[in-house]
Amino acid sequence: MGKLEKAGIPVYVLQGNHDAASVLTKSLPWPANVHRFGTRGPQTFRIEKLGVALHGWSFAQQSAPENLAQHYPDAVPHAFNIGVLHTSLSGHPRHDPYAPCELADLRARGYDYWALGHVHDFQKACEDPPVIFPGNLQGRNIREAGAKGAVMVEVHDRAVTRVERVELDVLRWARVSVDCGGCETVEAVHERVREALAKARTEAASDHGLIARVVMQGETALADLLADRSASLRDEARAIAAATSSELWLEKISVHTRRPQFNLPGALSGDIVAMLAGAEQDAGLASALAAELSTFLIASAGASPPEADELRYAAGTGEWAQVAAAAAASLRARLGTLG
Repeated sequence: MGKLEKAGIPVYVLQGNHDAASVLTKSLPWPANVHRFGTRGPQTFRIEKLGVALHGWSFAQQSAPENLAQHYPDAVPHAFNIGVLHTSLSGHPRHDPYAPCELADLRARGYDYWALGHVHDFQKACEDPPVIFPGNLQGRNIREAGAKGAVMVEVHDRAVTRVERVELDVLRWARVSVDCGGCETVEAVHERVREALAKARTEAASDHGLIARVVMQGETALADLLADRSASLRDEARAIAAATSSELWLEKISVHTRRPQFNLPGALSGDIVAMLAGAEQDAGLASALAAELSTFLIASAGASPPEADELRYAAGTGEWAQVAAAAAASLRARLGTLG
């Protein structure tokens, strides 16, 4: 903000659920160019030399269940009116409802442009008037993949003539799919990983640093082995990433390969094969797993929440069939190396 002040650029800040007034317990020494929308009701800032009126209402608390847009003032005559609002609109996947409203509520204010916050992806919710989520400036985790930045809006005679995305991120996240289909050796898998990471580094990040989540897919006789040695694969993939580019890092590796039908290790006896094949449907095993892992689940409750594809998530939601299937795959891989 200090750099913007030196450049003579005023800043208008609207607080949302992450930086609500109740969350900021200390007063920050904002530069004189920073203007913050109040929390007691909608507030209008006038920029007279530009003929602009900005209307906004900051969150007093993290929770904002009320439709705030309905209380925004009418448009200022003969000015370019901008509505600033932190909202999930009428609902958005993966986002809790905050200051929910409909596009009709925004149009009813008669503003020329709406600058929205909360959704971390660039979205144009409406053309007339433009209702824009610029997204956040920097992806923070794998759920925020792709380019991030701000929006530059050009206005002539109170009419929006151009809305341009300006990429400002310095680091990007990407899911990199690796097709392991037909691979018969771990070395072949390594080569597939190398090719996929090199391609992602060029296409997904260009001149940006890239943090990749490698997702291994496809049908291969190595499926059980890959699932069993996922920790080793992670270290190997990290080494491959480091050798590919100094600006490429591995976030994690997820193994979702599958065994070809009837391709079972020859060292396994028929009884063991049948037992492992039925592990997913064994109610007694599920009950035993739940009892055995209950202490672990309680102890891990304070850790970062697991993602949907992790076994800790499956165990925490009672999907014991998935846990049993993973254990069976691990046993098949280990027993298949005997004899």
